[in-house]
Amino acid sequence: MSTKRDKSHGAGFRNYIDTMAHDRPARLVLLVFATIVATATLLLWLPFSSSGPGGATFIDALFTATSAVCVTGLTVVDTALAWTTFGHLIIMISMMIGGLGVMTLASILGRAVSHRIGLTQRMLAANETSSRLGEVGSLITAVLVASLSVEAILTIVLLPSFISMGEPLLEAIWHSMFMAVSIFNNGGFVILEDGLAPMVGDWLFCIPIIFGTIVGAIGFPVIRDVYQNWRKPRFLSLHSKLTLTTYMLLWVGGILAFFLFEWGNPNSLGGLEGDDKILAGILHGTTTRSSGLSTLDMADLSSSTLFIFDALMFIGGGSASTAGGIKVATFAVLALAIISEARGDKDTVAFGRRIPNSSLRLAVSAAFLGATLVGIGTLALVYITNLPLEAVLFEVISAFATCGLSIGITPGLPTAGKLVLILLMFTGRLGTMTLAAALAIRETQRQIRFPEERPIIG
Repeated sequence: MSTKRDKSHGAGFRNYIDTMAHDRPARLVLLVFATIVATATLLLWLPFSSSGPGGATFIDALFTATSAVCVTGLTVVDTALAWTTFGHLIIMISMMIGGLGVMTLASILGRAVSHRIGLTQRMLAANETSSRLGEVGSLITAVLVASLSVEAILTIVLLPSFISMGEPLLEAIWHSMFMAVSIFNNGGFVILEDGLAPMVGDWLFCIPIIFGTIVGAIGFPVIRDVYQNWRKPRFLSLHSKLTLTTYMLLWVGGILAFFLFEWGNPNSLGGLEGDDKILAGILHGTTTRSSGLSTLDMADLSSSTLFIFDALMFIGGGSASTAGGIKVATFAVLALAIISEARGDKDTVAFGRRIPNSSLRLAVSAAFLGATLVGIGTLALVYITNLPLEAVLFEVISAFATCGLSIGITPGLPTAGKLVLILLMFTGRLGTMTLAAALAIRETQRQIRFPEERPIIG
């Protein structure tokens, strides 16, 4: 009797999940994501996860778990010293899950167990990666292959640097693996006691960070598209062309701006010599967009540079990537729409393709919701802490864009301030449109169309 009842309950739960996946996939993504954060929090809260007496406080465990799962990298305690090897392992696994995406991971596990991807998993993964149901299988394969391949390559490339530091082989392998996961998934966590500052002029260490950050930030759909069409780039999708072009322009622009404002700053680039300046400029022009790994102290940068970094972090990386922000494709569509409007063109066109108005509406919505969340978070944090606006805005955008750069105010925040950043990290990784869809009250589309009338704009 109990077996039949258990089977009935199990079937009912599966039906409930299937129904939610079909009708409200965004809400299911939110619940699953929150469950993973909660699980990571409880594991980090265990006494043997923390190196300190009595274990970590709950708020520190929650903050670190959220930062890891949301691949942000903001920390309230010293990652290298505050956590044990088990704690570091939990952080690394959390970054891998967060980087892959919750529903992408679920689809990978489903395929591994049953050798196929169910319809529910397909719908959820398609919702998360903005792809068609028929493409989900190949995209999941691309995600898994790209992640493991790049992380393996980064581990091998980074290993000599850790060995040269005098670390034993096993410890060097572990540190290389952790950093490889942190780099590719744009996690931003570092388990070196002195951070990355000693590596400011180490090309063999910094180049893999630059390479891994870019690959992780352009997005899995773009990686698959480039892999399939690298010999015939004209066949790349519009999304890939927009993402690659915009990402490269912002990348080069960020590097040049960093050189312009920091070249003579004795506390940053001005204190370096020769090639070290060039390497630091390229590194920070890259990691500012997503991974948040830094060899310089952000608190020493000029206000002009921090403003540029605010903008770059807010834009972020590619869609369906390990990066955050409103995404480069969103920024590209908005910029193209403004150019088209200024020219008096009826359509928004890019690479010989017309961008539909529905995409423009999504871009405007994503950017507006992102700016609204940043504004609310900044106001809340300024009210709670009375810290300077410049410092608070930088930290808030870094949390929302899941970048992880910090000018050092996060560890000293009160509990309420940490909760504000936790919500921003969670929202930023989930995505503004996913959150809006998950919280929407109305589940059906409006069937009545009202008469059209144009308001005066501008």
